[in-house]
Amino acid sequence: MPVALIWLIAALALASAEALTGDMFLLMLGGGALAASASSWLLDWPIWADGAVFLVVSVLLLVLVRPPLRRRLTPAKGALTGVQALEGKSALVIDRVARHEGQVKLAGEVWTARPFNDSDVYEPGEQVTVMHIDGATAVVWKNV
Repeated sequence: MPVALIWLIAALALASAEALTGDMFLLMLGGGALAASASSWLLDWPIWADGAVFLVVSVLLLVLVRPPLRRRLTPAKGALTGVQALEGKSALVIDRVARHEGQVKLAGEVWTARPFNDSDVYEPGEQVTVMHIDGATAVVWKNV
């Protein structure tokens, strides 16, 4: 069996095994084996030279191609959704916010609000920051 065919079979086996892992490591080794197969078929070098081609190409693929490929294929960290996405947002006081009363306009919606410090009072028209959401109530703090 020609050496080029053995390298080609190794490349296909590594690429197939990559389907089970999804880590992009075996795929890079498969690329190195494919390069070794091509060099063996085209140049008829000794087997140690094919091994060197495999080693160099595999290392180059692992160092240069794998990191950007993984960044591109890995999903981004989960975006904040729901009430977590509202924390830190600016809101407009539309009804006096005191210890047990108040409303703010937050993300286009009217929310019940209370101040972060119970002694604070915010008047309509003031800008506040949402510190956190407590149930259906926005806990707000005065912007500085």
